[in-house]
Amino acid sequence: MSRPTADIGVFGGSGFYDFLEDVVELNVHTPYGPPSAPVAVGQVGGRSVAFLPRHGKDHEFPPHRVNYRANVWALREVGVQRVFGPCAAGSLQPEVHPGEFVVLDQLVDRTWGRPDTYSDGGVVGHVSFADPYCPELRSVLRTAASTVDVVAHDRGTVVVVQGPRFSTRAESAWFRAAGWEVVNMTQYPEAYLARELGLCYAGLALITDYDTGLEGVDGIEPVTIDVVFEVLRKSVARTRELLFAAIPAVPERAGCSCAEALSSGPLGA
Repeated sequence: MSRPTADIGVFGGSGFYDFLEDVVELNVHTPYGPPSAPVAVGQVGGRSVAFLPRHGKDHEFPPHRVNYRANVWALREVGVQRVFGPCAAGSLQPEVHPGEFVVLDQLVDRTWGRPDTYSDGGVVGHVSFADPYCPELRSVLRTAASTVDVVAHDRGTVVVVQGPRFSTRAESAWFRAAGWEVVNMTQYPEAYLARELGLCYAGLALITDYDTGLEGVDGIEPVTIDVVFEVLRKSVARTRELLFAAIPAVPERAGCSCAEALSSGPLGA
């Protein structure tokens, strides 16, 4: 009996460990070690979907210890070509409020020491990453957000920090002064690894808190992990609702250029 496949993948973030019902769980082996959890394959609106919680089922992997290469490879291994990457994020701007979403369009990497490429030697591939997120999947998310009861900003830059600590006041002020909208700990290298394999990837940031430094603006309090998880608890159902609206609307054939990354080298061969 052949194992099930999926063409759409979803990574679960903090607080988002289950997504599908009536699933088949697959233990996928990769050249980069085990992924964070078995890949769960099920159906959403007639589409076959693979779900993988990036931190593990019990949140056992902190952001700097997630095996991103194995996770992205595992989704590709079961047939996935399009990936949604919902993630928890802090707001850097007072007009981006907790409980809202941001459909990300740019990324700034401030991590260090994470294995972040499949091109480790032999033949080197140089991959364009000027626009980190798939425009077609971003459009699907924006349209889906307009049909469900959520507020979703149609663009935003995420600065990805190493974690697991939150930013200092000086760091947060620096990020805010640069005009970036949100801060997160997992979008890099996940988004880039998807690009190296020619997969479409869309980052969807769920705003859980205001980052430190906005205290005193409209009564904003400093970020704490208790605040983050309380917002996550209240918002997981809305994240699921938004994705359930988006997934059936993903075109059967990609109309973007994300897969052209493969032409720059042997990645994914």
